[in-house]
Amino acid sequence: MEIGIAIFGAGRWGTHLIRNFCNHPHSRVIAIVDPNLEQLQAVQKRLQLDKDIVLLEDWTKALELPGIEAVAIATPASTHYEIISAALKKGYHVLSEKPLTLEYSESVELCKLAEQQQRQLFIDHTYLFNPVVQSGQTIVAEGKLGELRYGYATRTHIEPVRPDVDALWDLAIHDICILNSWLDQRPVEVQANGTVWLPQQPPQSDLVMAKLTYPSGFQAFLHLCWLNPDKQRRLGVVGTQGTLIFDEMSADTPLVIQHGHLEEQNNRWKAVGVSREVLAIAKAEPLGQVCNEFLNCIRQNTASQISSGWVGAELVGILCALNDSLEQGGKVIPV
Repeated sequence: MEIGIAIFGAGRWGTHLIRNFCNHPHSRVIAIVDPNLEQLQAVQKRLQLDKDIVLLEDWTKALELPGIEAVAIATPASTHYEIISAALKKGYHVLSEKPLTLEYSESVELCKLAEQQQRQLFIDHTYLFNPVVQSGQTIVAEGKLGELRYGYATRTHIEPVRPDVDALWDLAIHDICILNSWLDQRPVEVQANGTVWLPQQPPQSDLVMAKLTYPSGFQAFLHLCWLNPDKQRRLGVVGTQGTLIFDEMSADTPLVIQHGHLEEQNNRWKAVGVSREVLAIAKAEPLGQVCNEFLNCIRQNTASQISSGWVGAELVGILCALNDSLEQGGKVIPV
């Protein structure tokens, strides 16, 4: 059974979606939409796409094409609500890039609309399908780190700078998603401070420092910046017996446990059992797993247990709370 799909957005991530859906045995790409015709033609040539695939500059026209059962949306976040709403009302299943929307109320509305239409709303939180993140979740759940103390994440680069969202909305969702998964908890309060350097209108925070507090008392600290040439993608969870580190920039050893703890010896604290354990990770393309999960959800018409619309809405709610804190000069905001 092939599921007819239209893909909206032929940029960097949209191109990856196109490649995966074109190569999947249970999907048939019917149309690709992008307002830039040259971009569409370049992707068609680079991926050697079937000439039968319709290339369109207007997404509304794609919704009228015969044979479509689902749409995949890789467009700017500010466009998500309008496109997803229209697609669901047409009776299509939807895969959307994160964040689901830029307003929590809109995200909830779309989740309810999907349920009313008996269609699947699925959010591409790719890290949830990354074997590294999945292995990390198992390690934390098994208690190998001991009693959890705190977490930290750094996500920096020199570009791209988004025109429709700031560094918080662009970057924070990835690390929050991973932390929520590893802890199996959701923050109960958040705090954020931002710095603006670039002369954009409206002003956008180029640097954000954020804190998440979870029900257990665990706190995580996020460093987010898109004006730092020191590119980092590093997240750690610290426990009494060691630290679990996901370093995405370390291709050969992305997941390690740095073992060690302190013991009191002769009235001094001494590091004991210090060692580094490199964890073996299964090989799989996370986005390929995303596409496969979405298609399976359509075939069974059941919500994803990993990344449903409600998961996306929950993360939008956390981002909205962080944004409120940012606008209020770092005030602690309940989630």
